[in-house]
Amino acid sequence: MADDCLFCNMASGKIPVDKLHDDDLCFSIRDINPRAPTHLLIVSKEHIPTVRDLTEDHGGLLARMVTVGNKLADDEGVSERGYRLTFNCGDEGGQTIYHIHLHMLGGRQLGAEG
Repeated sequence: MADDCLFCNMASGKIPVDKLHDDDLCFSIRDINPRAPTHLLIVSKEHIPTVRDLTEDHGGLLARMVTVGNKLADDEGVSERGYRLTFNCGDEGGQTIYHIHLHMLGGRQLGAEG
């Protein structure tokens, strides 16, 4: 855990947040700057700065994050029409917090990115 990391402080409870999901590997919150009607973040509890820092050992974490994203899409009522699960990586990839988190977006037609 990094003391100066926003998501680490949320995971530890130092910064209280309304969690939609919370387990031993990850938690989920609503994005404070939503890009779609439904925009949730699934955040690793382990401090991993970017997806470039992932290894094969993180396979279970990634599977959990995607599974949680899928369940939240069901819970939010967007799974039937479609949704997007995405990681941002680095400055040009749109990453603003250097702690991996999976975005789940839905609730409207999503266009091509880039």
